[in-house]
Amino acid sequence: MLAAIRKHLARIIIGLVVVAVFLVHAINLWGLRLPLLDQLEAIIYDTRLRFTMPQTEDPRVVILDIDEKSLFEKEQGGEGRWPWPRDRLALLMDKLFDKYEIAVVGYDVVFAERDESSGIRVLERLSERELRDVSQFQSVLRNLKPQLEYDDIFARKIKGRAVVMGYIFLDEGSTTLQKKGTLPPPIFTSKAFEGRTVRTTSWGGYTANLDVLQKAAASGGHFNSRTDDDGIIRRVPMLAEYDGAYYEPLSLAMVRVLLGSPPVKPVFPGDKLAPKGYPDLEWLQVESLRIPVDDEACALVPYRGRKGSYRYFSVVDVMNERVDPAELKGKIVLVGTTAPGLLDLRATPVDPVYPGVEVHANMISGMLDGNIKQRPPFVLGAEVVLLLASGLAMAVVLPLLTPLTSTLTTLVVLVAALATNIMVFDRGNLVLPLASGLAMILVLFTLNMM
Repeated sequence: MLAAIRKHLARIIIGLVVVAVFLVHAINLWGLRLPLLDQLEAIIYDTRLRFTMPQTEDPRVVILDIDEKSLFEKEQGGEGRWPWPRDRLALLMDKLFDKYEIAVVGYDVVFAERDESSGIRVLERLSERELRDVSQFQSVLRNLKPQLEYDDIFARKIKGRAVVMGYIFLDEGSTTLQKKGTLPPPIFTSKAFEGRTVRTTSWGGYTANLDVLQKAAASGGHFNSRTDDDGIIRRVPMLAEYDGAYYEPLSLAMVRVLLGSPPVKPVFPGDKLAPKGYPDLEWLQVESLRIPVDDEACALVPYRGRKGSYRYFSVVDVMNERVDPAELKGKIVLVGTTAPGLLDLRATPVDPVYPGVEVHANMISGMLDGNIKQRPPFVLGAEVVLLLASGLAMAVVLPLLTPLTSTLTTLVVLVAALATNIMVFDRGNLVLPLASGLAMILVLFTLNMM
């Protein structure tokens, strides 16, 4: 055995160098990464996701679509171009909660501007200028004002109901960086993670809802996603940091309102031996629901299938009571848009043109079902152990085997690695790296065969 090792020592050393290169990539030592491996890992993740997703419809969640039909002019049976007068949205609230008896509604749109469609601002300017001395006009205006303040009417219909408002955070590099509207209360303050290493996405501005609307709502959540380097949306920030506080996404806010607004509890591994700088946060707990997060406090979106995995109803059909009440009773409702002109379409692993509102729907389903894939920080340790174990074995053993035996051995190892990885992904909801391991085995095999 020792003689054989000495005979093939050069090949073994080359193999060990290859293993070292892949280990440097895995632990990101000195910031060295192999971009091709990262791209391959993303492709493998998307393939596993498409291969294992249930492709079934979730009957608990429905989408009210501000579609092209809803944007038709009134004489064509629609409500006209967006945004609509808020008194019409107030009517929608009555329809949803009184007629259809839904459980909760979330808005995947922002109401950041005041509604002036009633003409109230023009009348106010007249009362302050040309007609300020006309007492009869002033008296009529005072009586009419409650009927013309559409934002107040909408707020009154929201208040006391399970309504969750949506808003968006803006990146520091955004050309439209601003702080507009009112944010809901954060779920954690800056003191929540003192003494802990918790990494999150951080934001420099926001576009949120009018103060009167957000204060009337039961809750609010951001609808930001985490776009990967290839432009694909695979993750949603479960904690978005702004000005030292941490905010929840729209999907989590809706689930919490559905459950009676329980608190969110961060869960840490409690490992005192963890290396310095190791991200502590592993998941968020909401009553019995566990939401795993990665090293940026993001959750992987558990896509159920291609677009259309949820029932869609045109908003205008709901407003005109053309939908059977049984279709919406007790449902979780998302109000969003698929109309091309409103530009809420995203690139995802399951479809290159995917409605953004369905990303929230998938997150809600995943939280309730407990099937969100987990890619916790300790996956790095698992990857290093797997690379070391398989790499050292292959680097030492392959030079000692005949070409045929080497080929068979490599095939067995590759099939075993693939099968184990897919099984852990599908049954255990654990995302283990695969690209680096497969690439390392193939490189070792090719070098030895050469």
